[in-house]
Amino acid sequence: MSLKFALVGNPNCGKTTLFNELTGSNAYVGNWPGVTIERKEGKYKNQDQDINIIDLPGIYSLSPYTPEEIIARNYIMEEAPDAIINIVDATNPERNLYLTTQILETDYPVVIALNMIDQVEKSGDKVNLEALSEVLGVPVVPISALKGKGITKLMEAAIKVSGKRRQGKNIFNHPDLNHSIAAIQEVVLTSGIAHPLFYAVKLLESDPMVLGKNSFAPFIKQIKEIQDKAAKAYGSDDFEAIIASLRYDYLSTYCTPLIKKDREDGALSTSDKIDRVLTHRIFGIPLFLLAMLLVFHLTFATNLFGLEGIPGPGVFLQGLMKSLISAIASGLTFALQAGGASPWLIALVIDGIIGGVGAVASFIPQIGIMFLFLSIMEDSGYMSRGAFIMDRALRKFGLSGKSFIPMIMGFGCGVTGILATRTLECEKDRRITAMLIPFMSCGAKAPIYALFAGVLFADHAGLMTFSIYLIGIIAAIISGIILKNTVFRGKVSPFVMELPTYHFPQAKTLLKHAWEKLKGFVVRAGTILILATIVIWFLSNFGIDSGGFGMVDANSQKSVLGIIGSAIQPLFVPLGFAAGDQGWKAIIAILTGLVGKEMVVSTMGVLYSPGINGNEYASDTTGTVLASTVAGIFSPAAALAFMAFNLLTIPCISSVAVMRSEMNSNKWSIFIIAFWLITSWVVSFLIYQVVTMMGF
Repeated sequence: MSLKFALVGNPNCGKTTLFNELTGSNAYVGNWPGVTIERKEGKYKNQDQDINIIDLPGIYSLSPYTPEEIIARNYIMEEAPDAIINIVDATNPERNLYLTTQILETDYPVVIALNMIDQVEKSGDKVNLEALSEVLGVPVVPISALKGKGITKLMEAAIKVSGKRRQGKNIFNHPDLNHSIAAIQEVVLTSGIAHPLFYAVKLLESDPMVLGKNSFAPFIKQIKEIQDKAAKAYGSDDFEAIIASLRYDYLSTYCTPLIKKDREDGALSTSDKIDRVLTHRIFGIPLFLLAMLLVFHLTFATNLFGLEGIPGPGVFLQGLMKSLISAIASGLTFALQAGGASPWLIALVIDGIIGGVGAVASFIPQIGIMFLFLSIMEDSGYMSRGAFIMDRALRKFGLSGKSFIPMIMGFGCGVTGILATRTLECEKDRRITAMLIPFMSCGAKAPIYALFAGVLFADHAGLMTFSIYLIGIIAAIISGIILKNTVFRGKVSPFVMELPTYHFPQAKTLLKHAWEKLKGFVVRAGTILILATIVIWFLSNFGIDSGGFGMVDANSQKSVLGIIGSAIQPLFVPLGFAAGDQGWKAIIAILTGLVGKEMVVSTMGVLYSPGINGNEYASDTTGTVLASTVAGIFSPAAALAFMAFNLLTIPCISSVAVMRSEMNSNKWSIFIIAFWLITSWVVSFLIYQVVTMMGF
């Protein structure tokens, strides 16, 4: 018999870490039906019995305020899981147990996973587990999802209770309120609906999703009469606030005393002490920017901390990848020549496929290193502080720190960042944030910066790459100010965010998170890029000359791409990187970047290769020709303008499609695309002109 367990908990409670620990590689990710919010489901990896684990979105309550809360509640109430595993952050139990009091009102078997118990014990605090279990009426199992401790006992408890029936637990200690709940509960029972206590409380609160159920339609009048009587007894009809207050009273009276603190009231925890420095009102932002600069230095520096000849880990691993690609290309070249392959086929395979895909693949280690360091910042709890810190600065410009969270996700993938805007309550904030997310440089753009920074700014590659990312942030802030004072006028939304406790990330978790970010890049490099580079090679080597359509001089202006690029070249000449006979190549690279920003470097790897006329079939397997060509064609000013344009212009087609779906308006979609194009052109123009005047 197959069992179905639902994981329910607050954001940052360790729910996803527990899910990964339970399912390992037996998980798959999709979307919830009808929405684009991520759905995770997997098989419990250490049990012969067939157990499905469903990771519900992180929520603070079962009230229908956000899409995540609606999804979680609909699943719990309609999909009938065999048990609910409620993950509770043991370092902040009162806030986490608020959701627990709502879950306990259902009739489902429940197990409390008291997570981060190791941090509680480390701080000297103690939890009376037996008493807490008795008070809540369900098993309480201490675990550390990060370290994999207590997981087996947790699952044993969940399996044990899954076959047992329980009744919803009423935690309210108020006669008048309980009388009203009991009266509504009798009405619910006549409708034959399960979980009568849960629905009775929600009906008393006038929950719109429950009131809208057809099953309760015949009883609306009776329920309204009960509400009116209760309102007279209380002197208020705001039952949602009354019930919320009673939940916290229950927790502070019966649950909080069961956690004995080894430090005096008001004493600072270790995390609080660290936050006094890292979230300081003056030093917080400089320290955060310094941390980001360190990440880019370790990723892109050719001379680590100024030590000549000692590259950073990202550059070192990139060198190994280049050597591997070179060896593969040399072997293929020898095999093709020995097999009597025609020159055009050798050029297609080596200059086209290997030169194009290899130009991108060589940067995979660097991007992986960057994602690894960013995962360290996320898993340690520091990245959450980034949003808190930036809220102080952004609020002065009419923006909210809430917008910074999807923007941070945009550093991994623009699609993910845009979808994350659904967590913003205000429609104006959602739209403006979604517009600005492409300015946060996604991982697919990193090869562009790595190429130019490594060639033209080798001694300061990390600093230059960091500067490009900083340009994106500054452009987003300035654009946000303009949009907030013109198109999206309105008040700034309040910003409330939980800051998770600091902890040392687990190596296995870090590697998994880094791989999840890198996986899309690698998959595209092995699929879409191969097909795209073949098409680009063909269009750059075939065109129309005096003899009609056919093969032309490699990458000439007579090729199909040469004709297209030359036609729109005048629009880009003021930006510095499109001048001269080969300027059209940079434009074509930008256009192909619409497929995926990895294609920019891949296209350059094809277009700037010597081609079959050069008789250097494996010439650019290590990026030598591409690097030397870039150094010869692009000035530092032109290179910065080119990087800035790719940073700020229209993102990949996937991001545009998601944007269109989220905006649900052709008018807005056209406006946003025009906004991206104008912004990227203006910023690139200014950068080129200013840097040129400075003599670079």
